[in-house]
Amino acid sequence: MKLFDGGRAPNPLQRLPVLELDDGTVITESVAICRYFEELHPEPALFGRGALGKALVEMWQRRMELNLLGCVAAAFRHIHPAMKEWEVPQIPEWGEANKPKAVGFLKLLDDELANREFVAGDAYSIADVTGLVAIDFMKPARIKVPEDCANVLRWHQAISSRPSAAA
Repeated sequence: MKLFDGGRAPNPLQRLPVLELDDGTVITESVAICRYFEELHPEPALFGRGALGKALVEMWQRRMELNLLGCVAAAFRHIHPAMKEWEVPQIPEWGEANKPKAVGFLKLLDDELANREFVAGDAYSIADVTGLVAIDFMKPARIKVPEDCANVLRWHQAISSRPSAAA
């Protein structure tokens, strides 16, 4: 099994990550790869436990993907000069239009994180992973976490300090 982290990966979309299994099967997309590993090693459960836990993780995962990571990615891809060859056409106005959407979602998330340690409840989940990636990409996307989002900043610091965040 090999996980590609750069170069030309065996993905027709030419995107990372790519996991190639020993039998040649290729799995792409971060969440699909995480689900595969969770099936092999169910603990800790990144996708929740029980009907309610799994539903809450899925709900927050989608919220993090669509309302935060998607907006940050649009800003990054349409504003950052290094993405000019990847995002054709690069439309800076679209990138700028997504910045306030990301910030608006962070304010909603900040209210939610006032009452819990993790995005989707009492346990670390795939929603935290997605949120960490999104916030880390905010710097090259030229978006700042508002200073009044103290709960988001606390959460990000805690999640960033986990050993898995350095992997």
